[in-house]
Order: sequence, then structure tokens, then C-alpha cells
Amino acid sequence: MPLSRCVALLLLLAALAARAQGLPPEVEAALARGGLPAEAVTVLVADAEGALPPRVSHRTDVAVNPASIAKLATTVAALELLGPAFTWRTGVYLDGPVRDGTLHGDLYLKGGGDPKLVAERLWLLLRRVQGLGIRFIAGDIVLDRGAFEAAAADPAAFDGEPLRPYNAAPDALLVNFRSLVLTFTPQAGQARVHLEPPLAGVRIPSTVPLSRVACGDWRGGLKPDFSEPARIRLAGAYPAACGERAWPLAYADPAAFAGRAIAGTWHEIGGRLGGRVRDGSVPAGLAPAFEWHSPSLAEIVRDLNKYSNNVMAQQVFLTLSLQQQGTGTLEGSREILRRWWRDRVATSDVPTFGNGSGLSREERISARQLGALLQAAWRSPLMPELLSSLPLAGVDGTMRRVRGDAVGLAHLKTGSLRDVAGAAGFVHGASGRRYVLVAIANHPQAAAIRPAIETLVEWTARDR
Repeated sequence: MPLSRCVALLLLLAALAARAQGLPPEVEAALARGGLPAEAVTVLVADAEGALPPRVSHRTDVAVNPASIAKLATTVAALELLGPAFTWRTGVYLDGPVRDGTLHGDLYLKGGGDPKLVAERLWLLLRRVQGLGIRFIAGDIVLDRGAFEAAAADPAAFDGEPLRPYNAAPDALLVNFRSLVLTFTPQAGQARVHLEPPLAGVRIPSTVPLSRVACGDWRGGLKPDFSEPARIRLAGAYPAACGERAWPLAYADPAAFAGRAIAGTWHEIGGRLGGRVRDGSVPAGLAPAFEWHSPSLAEIVRDLNKYSNNVMAQQVFLTLSLQQQGTGTLEGSREILRRWWRDRVATSDVPTFGNGSGLSREERISARQLGALLQAAWRSPLMPELLSSLPLAGVDGTMRRVRGDAVGLAHLKTGSLRDVAGAAGFVHGASGRRYVLVAIANHPQAAAIRPAIETLVEWTARDR
């Protein structure tokens, strides 16, 4: 390289290093407007290739709670350790002969951790069972959940909101995220109520009265009572002004959800059951009649990151140890993730991992560590799979509400808990260069960082 070019490059590097002393003034102003002190945030803007000094480096060695940004470590590790084409398998076993439309014995469903055995895919699985010539199961439907370590889970433990779908716990046989959807459709003076998926033994009102009030707190106006898992009561009315609305809910008795959904769907498609739905284990030596495959990991990761699905992230996390150790356990997956981090990201200074989703008060990671993870992901052959899974600013997922000049300029994974908010991912510079961006606040006013993040994206993109 000619001496003049070497000197120019050194001057450029020195200039960039000098510019990385603190936050851009417009970002500081955005934080001030939100009442969020700069001492409560950690910010990094750095070249995605890692070839240049950071443009912004503010408190980057402080370990913070990342909330759902923790899903980045889970998904990057899963793509590399499992492969983007990896699929989960749900085994279907027949313990008895099939004659004249009847299975003379039990039907076993062995869960393999499928994160997306949603209502429509459960319907297809059971239709495949009927394709074996089965209309009546004389015995039981037995659910084998042994692929994941059984652990007691209180859905109210994290934040006292047990009916929020984001608090659903993982399950080797996870059906529809352990969640139901109530849909309200105004129709001829009343609102029709539809439950999806159908839950055997659960009663709901078929209609509720319409009201003429504004569509404000329409859920509260229904005066719901979920205290009895087998009966959902709605003592109020539904505002006609709301039009059709859907209300997703975690089921009040999570352990019973899969059994009720499977029995309800089996009945809905014309199947009959002589016995009951119960938990159990597939008999040793019994071969599967067929295996039901999930969508690929690359597709799962897209849903997981775009919409920040906690239980899907935990399913993926537990699958790391399921594949390597035979059973999915939290500590097994943590150790696999720590080992992967040392091999791929940094040999020391490993973050504190939780359950893979970020729904944790103990998880800790610094902006510098997140930056190193994103730079490693950028250099990976699997970078396109990760990048396409991240919400695009102003377009989709959890970043869809972004407005202004930041639209379309960044793929960012967001995170939000009480006292935690932030984003991390990639920004596309006007010069054609790509940057990793990390911005996280741990503070009672953490949500005030969001306008500052949009400002930071715009500043980062203006790199000419």
C-alpha cells in the first residue's frame, strides 16, 4: 500500500476513535426529553466487520438486563449448532390394531419440543391420524412429554400476570403456545364468541350483548371471570364500535391445555374417543406410525425474533441440550450456550444466561458482549437467516411502529420488561457500510429510550 494511503487510513482510524468518546448530541437531547439519564443507558455503534474503531462507545462494559434482546444469543447459537434446516418431530404411535375404523388400543403422541404445533397444524396432524383409517380410538390418547425435564412452573411468578400469553411455560408437547384466542364478532344485536382451539370440557358463552359505549377498555367491559378453568364467564357487554376483535389468553390450567385442545380438535374433525387424554410414556420398542415435522428452524427463528415469542425461544433453548444430551434441561442448555460462546464469540467474559427468552431478572450481558455476538453473526455464513428474522424498522414485527427517517434503515431485536428497554441489531449506512447497534436502558423510565434509539439509528445511517 502506498505510504500516502497508509497515512490517510491511520488518520481516518484516529478520527473515528476520537469520535467514539460519547453519545451524539441529538441522542443526548432525546434522552433528556424523556427524562432518562445517560448514566442509565449503555450504547454501542460499531462497524459490523469489526475493522474500524466504534463510532459510539458509552458504558459498554456495564452488564445489564437485556430483556428479549437475549433471544439473539439463543437464535444465533441455534442456527449454528442445529442448522437452519433443523426440524422438530412429534411421534405418533399406535398401540393396537386398526380394524373397521377403530384403533383397538391407545394412541400415543410423543412431543419433541416443536415450538409451532399451533391449532391449524394440530388439526392437520390429527387429520393425518384419520388418514390411517382411524375414526374411533377405543383406548386413550396418551401424551409423552419426557423430552424436556419436568419443572414446576408458576405462570404468575414473573410479574403476577398468569393469563398473559408471554408467560406460558415450555413443554415438550407444546400445543398452540398453551394459549387460546377468544374472537368477538358483532352480529344482529349481539357479539358472537368463538374459541380457538376448541377445548374439550370448557364452556363459554356463545354470545354476549352489544353495548353502545366507545371502544376503550373493551376487555374490562366484558367483566370476564377465568377463575374456573372449565368455564369462562363473561358477565358484561361488548362495544359494537370495536368491530371484530381477538383476545389471546394463556389458559388458566396450563398443564391441562394440551389434552383439552387435542381432545377438542379430535372431536371437531369427527373423531371419537372411548377413553381419556392422559400423560404417559410410549411403550419401549413401539415404532412410530409416522412423525410430524415442524417448520424449519430458519422459519421458527423468524417468528421468534420478529414477534419476540418467549415460549418459542425457550423451546429452542431447551432443544440445544435435548439434541446433545438426550433431555432438554435449562442448566444443560446454559452450559452448551456458554461453551458455544467461548468457541465462537469470546474465550472469556461470558454473559449470564437465563432461559433463552430474556423473560428473566437474572440475565446479564454488556453492550460490548452483544456487539461481539452481532459481529460474529455478521461474519457467519448463516448471517442472512439471522438478519431476515429481525424486525425491520417501520415495517414489521416489534419495530413496525417506528416512523420518520429511521424507517427501513435497521434490523433490530427489541427488548422490554419493567425497568428495561432497548434494541440491538444492524443499521444500514448511507455509505453502504453496515453497523452493529446496541442501546439498552435499565431504569424506571427505561421506555423513554425508544425515541433516542430511533434518533441513534438515523445518526448511524448518516455516515457519508
